[in-house]
Order: sequence, then C-alpha cells, then structure tokens
Amino acid sequence: MAQQQHQQPSTPAGTGNSIFGGPAHLQQPAGLLAQSSFSSVSTALTPASAASSNNTYIMPNSPLKHRAAMDGYRPKVTRTLGQRPACLVNASVTYCGNNQIYAFGGFDQYTDEVYNHVLRLDLVSHQWNLVDNYGDIPGVRMGHTATLYKGDKLLVFGGENEHRTYLSDLIIFDLKTAHWTQPQVTGPIPKGRARHAAVLHEDKLFIVGGITGHDNYVLDDICYLDLKTFTWSKSWRFVGRFDHSAYIWSDRVWVFGGLSEDMDKVSDLWWLDLKGNPAFESPPHIGTLDRSGLSRSAASPRPSYPSVQSTAVGSSGYAANSRTAQVNPPSFHLKTYAPQAPGAISALKFVSGPNVPSQMQGIHFHVYSSGTLLDFVTPAATITSKECSLSALDLAALRWQKLAEGREIFKPGYRWHYCTMNEDGTKAWLLGCPTDPGAIDLGANGLEEYLSDIMEIDLRRYGFLGNNMAPEPRTARPSSRTRHVETPSKGLGDDLAKLFNQPPESGSGTDFIVTALSRDFDEEEVMGSALVHAQVDSVGDTDPDQTWLSPDTPTSPPIHVHRLILQARWPHFARLWSSQMAEFHTKKMHIPEPYSVVKAFLYYLYTDRIDPPDQNGNETTADLADVAGLLVMSNIYNIPHLRLLCVNRLSKELDVDHACIIWYCAGLSNEEWLRKRAANFCMTHWGRIVRTVGFQRLPRNALVELSQEVDSEGRVVAGEELDMMQVGLGVGGIDRGGGLGRKDSVGSGGSDQEGGRGVMESDGHEDGEEEEDGMEMS
Repeated sequence: MAQQQHQQPSTPAGTGNSIFGGPAHLQQPAGLLAQSSFSSVSTALTPASAASSNNTYIMPNSPLKHRAAMDGYRPKVTRTLGQRPACLVNASVTYCGNNQIYAFGGFDQYTDEVYNHVLRLDLVSHQWNLVDNYGDIPGVRMGHTATLYKGDKLLVFGGENEHRTYLSDLIIFDLKTAHWTQPQVTGPIPKGRARHAAVLHEDKLFIVGGITGHDNYVLDDICYLDLKTFTWSKSWRFVGRFDHSAYIWSDRVWVFGGLSEDMDKVSDLWWLDLKGNPAFESPPHIGTLDRSGLSRSAASPRPSYPSVQSTAVGSSGYAANSRTAQVNPPSFHLKTYAPQAPGAISALKFVSGPNVPSQMQGIHFHVYSSGTLLDFVTPAATITSKECSLSALDLAALRWQKLAEGREIFKPGYRWHYCTMNEDGTKAWLLGCPTDPGAIDLGANGLEEYLSDIMEIDLRRYGFLGNNMAPEPRTARPSSRTRHVETPSKGLGDDLAKLFNQPPESGSGTDFIVTALSRDFDEEEVMGSALVHAQVDSVGDTDPDQTWLSPDTPTSPPIHVHRLILQARWPHFARLWSSQMAEFHTKKMHIPEPYSVVKAFLYYLYTDRIDPPDQNGNETTADLADVAGLLVMSNIYNIPHLRLLCVNRLSKELDVDHACIIWYCAGLSNEEWLRKRAANFCMTHWGRIVRTVGFQRLPRNALVELSQEVDSEGRVVAGEELDMMQVGLGVGGIDRGGGLGRKDSVGSGGSDQEGGRGVMESDGHEDGEEEEDGMEMS
C-alpha cells in the first residue's frame, strides 16, 4: 500500500513555549499516514529499534491532511412522488420510525373539505401512498395531535370536525396492522379542543391548552391520560395557549410560543415542575365514567349535530373513509373552576437580543432535542430566506444561540408547512412546496400541493447529541464529612471508570502505560491545557528513529490503562495491535499532547464521557481548551461519537476566553460549522478577543486567517461615531427600533474595553453570542 508521510520540523532548543500547550522542545516529530492503516510500516518498527529508544513509542498526533474536508452543510430539498396530499392545513404529520412519515386528517385550504385519510411517505423512495385502514376509523378532523407511542402506535387526540365541533376522543392507530381502536377511558374527560399540544412522558399523554367553544376561547389547562389504565386525570390551570409547542424534560413541562388568550404571538417560555407532586407521579384515582351512557344535555353550550357522511370523493381525489360516530362528552371542569396546577409554575419572557428569534416574523416551527428548544424561522410572504434562521434555546442555561443563518439552510423559492422530528432528536424534516409558479406541481384538481417537497436536516451537523445520549452528569464534589455509602452500579462505563488510571499493584489489572507531555510548565503562560499542535511540514518523510521517545525527555506521570479496553474502544490502537507493531512489546506509549487532554481522551474510552475525574476520583467539568483538544483527537483517530460530544459542548459554551482556541481547533478538525460560528463570535467580540491569551498565542498564519474573516469592506467604528450608533441601539446593544441594519455587528454592549472600544462593521451579517440576552423573569 502506498504511503505518504509528513515530518514535523524540529524546534531549536531554547525557544519558548508552544502556542497551544507545553514547552516546544517536548514536541516530538510524529509520523503522519495518509491512510488509516499502519500495517505497511510494521517492518520498519521492530523491537530492536524500540530497545534503543527507551521502549516508548510516540503515537502520531497530526490531523490527517488528506482526509476530505467537510464543506459547508446545507440540507437538501427533494421532490416527492406518488399520491401526494392536497393542500392540507392543520393536519398531523408524524415521523414514525423505519424511514416513514404519516399524515392524518386536516382540511383543504381551497375547498374547506375536512379529511380523515391516512397517508404514508417513504423517506427512502420519497413516495407518498394512501394507507388502507380498518377498525374504528375516526371521523374527519383537523387541529388534532398524533403522538408516536412505543414505536408502533399513533395516539390521535381531539381536533375539530367538519361541523366546527371540538372533539376530546382518543383513537389509536396501529402502524403494523393499519387498524384503528378506540379504548374505553375512565375519569373526567377533558374539554374538546383543537390546536393544542400533546407530549408523551412515562406512559402518560399530557394535553396542554388549545381552543374550544363557539367563541373559540383559549384553554389554559393541563391534564394527562394514564396509558396503562386509560384513566384521565383532573384538569389544572397552567397557561393559556394554542398553536404552541410542549416538551417534558428534566421533570418539567415546558411550553413555548403559539398564541395567547389575547390572540397575540408570544415568545414567553413557561414551565411546570412535575417532580415531587403525587398528582403527576401516581396514577389518577377517579371514579369511572360510562361513555355509552353519555348524552348531550339541553343546557349544553354546543348544540348537537347530526352525523353526516363526507362526500365520496374530495378535491384530493381520495375516497373518504367510512367512520365511527364521534363522541364529544360534556366538560366536567369549567375554565373558571379548574384548580391551579400543583408544582411550581415559572415563566420567562425574552424581550430582545441578537440571537432571540422574533416570533412576529416568518413561519416558526418549534421542536425539541436533548434539552434544547429548536426554532426554525422559515420563509413567509413577508420574509425571505436571508432573514430566516435556526436558533436554539438551552433549557438548562435559558440561553439562546443562533446555529445558522437562513441562507445556510433554506433554499430560496420554497414555503414550509409542517415539521416533524425522529424520536432520537437527531433529524428533523420540513414538508412544503415551491413558490415559484414554474416549479409548482398541481394536483388532480389543478390546485397546488402543500407537501410536494421535503427537506431533511441532520441536527448532528449542528452539534446535537440526540435524546438517547443524556447530558453528562456533573455531580457536586462530596464533602469530607459525607458518609460513604455503597451505591449500585450505574452502568458499565461507571464500573470501568473505577479501574481507570489505577496502578497494577492496586489490583486494577492495568497492563499498559500511556504518558503525555510533561506538566512542568506554566499553564497560565500557555493557555492552560489547550491542545499542542505544531505546524506540520508538508514536505519530507518521517525518520523511523524519531518515532521513539528519547530516554531523557521529560513526560507526564504515567496513566495506567488496560490494553484490552484500548484495543476494543480505539480503532487506531486496534490497527496497531493487529499489525504487531513494536509498542506492544514495550507496553508503553507516549502521546505528545497535554496531560489533561490525554487523560480526558483515555477516560472517554472507558466511559463515553469527556469529563475526567480529579485526583480524588471526583467528577469534574473538563475545561473548554481540553474539549477543543479532544475534538482534534477525535478527528485524528476518526471517532465520530467523541467528535459529537465535543462539538455539542463547545458550541453551547463558546466564550471570549476560548473562542480563538475553539476556532483554531475546529479548523484543524475540519469542523467548518463550528469554525465559522467561532469566527463570527470573534468578530462580534473583537475588542475583547484580541486581549485574550488565546489570540496572542495564535500562530502568525492563523492570526492572518482569523483577521481575514472580516468582510473586505469591514471597518472599525469608534469614538463619536460609535456613540451615535449606540444611541440608535439603546443600552446594551438592544435594537429599539432603528440603529444597526443587517450589515452591522456590534461588540458586547459596545462598552469600554481597557481604554479602547469599537464596533466592527462589515457587509457580511455576522451574528455572535451576547453575554446575556434580554429577558424578564416572572
């Protein structure tokens, strides 16, 4: 196999510290292979050569230069085929696993016909099909919810029928058999409603808000259906909303967006604590209700409507389903008398900020993934793709971040009508249609189709871990007086962590030693534990003798590990083992990176986490510089899961002190999205960035490259001109109705920074992080 190697240039003795780590003389030249196989060099590295070099092999630490660079990610729009739905409004669109999306119900925007069809979109063939369905087929409805349950069932609740009657029935659709069933429920059935939110949590279907009644008043209640017993809980007052989103995370019900009781679009975030409340944690204990004996009383505020069959064939060209009679039982809890929900209720209003998406413009889709609210601001009649965005609200930190500009996601000429997400929270799909008259496909009746196109968004490209990768626990350090209690196992990773970096004499069974760069340097002087990477010479081959550590080279304390774990968890190490290279005769390896980065990397191999323990074995939070170093190592050794953890953490916690390090390491790792995001942050906070140690330690070519991130027409605004701009902006850089346009970027608050202040202005729209977005707490 052909091989190409690059040699790191030697650093003359006596030169100062390296840019991103320890003293430069500790950096040993490291071989770089263009391919991920090391079997071709096994003959050059023999035990004899190992014996002459203190028996310690130096692991290559240079990024693979010939790996294809990741270009800017942009979701792809695909035209669907087959029996595409009509101009469906207020239908339910749900991703149901197995690369399939199901659409149910809705009404035709042009004919006002209400449907009860079931349609399926295959995401592999991009083919729409009308699903033949059986059993207790529900009546036509719109504004309902369809929630995936146990991977093979859709829970359809509520909605509004063709007579504008609000429904409160629950129907279950079995995805495997295409069979509908209507379970017998007990307890106080909630008010009929539409345009509500439904969210599943621990075999409970929570229903929040919606609209009801002939005057379409807004409901402010919350209740749940226990899916084990099919018993409804009582209803409690929470927050009045409709067309909103709801999510349950960290033992809280979160509600965002939608319209308020005053019919205003809102940007308030509300949450209700569930933990410690028996009303939510234990099954409801309420007397039964006989559904068959229900009849509408004369005093009912909604008159009874006769059951009228739908027309045989609608404008969509589909024959309507036959249906069972719809039941709309009387409400047991009037809005006025519903008790306040148990548990603490909190609300947060986001007033303004460069990263806070305005709910007044564009078409918004709110979905949730791994403790984060995602806001897709999509094009509308009054807003173009350039003015749209993808923003994220971290529900733990209550902080907005702009992940991407609209022009980086949305292709011009499309309008999006529905959004759905997989259960893992790693992919989202937007369904819509083109707006260009020449690109519009007309349906059977000459009308446009609302779901003719689909766009898949891979959220992992924006650093999202997904719902199945829980956030890493960050426990408080126990006090010295804490009584030691033997705790049960929390999983294989936690058990293996107890054996990590324990000497063999302790009985840990460790049989391999890894060393890193010596810790004998001033960490303050060299940016703490940021990654060490010298510039790799693109010309020349690596001398095999330089693959071994010099006996007099100072190193870190040994890190004791198990060779078997490294072999199983580290593909690069496994390849070395299979090629029978000499380091396995020595049982020693040196990785020329800072000690904290190497230790965090090895700890990840044991636990799948990136926060290594301290000297006392207590869990800590890894420094962002170390995480940036881990990102580069994930690229060197091609470990996608580690890369995802690092990108997620760095994107969420990007700050002034580490912005240059993150930008530099993202470039080394070919993480174009993160690199651009860090560059935008640097441009926005330029006055503070240039005063950080990270900026001052950047290599000269990196300094030039970072400076060129400024638009060619960019300039620095200062003095009286800056004061005039601040008047337009208001205090703290908040736009009060004038001020900067889209082409301007303002530093944090525009305040004095060590005697100097300024705003970098450019023709490119550079959005960065504000230290605090405007918000009000209630």
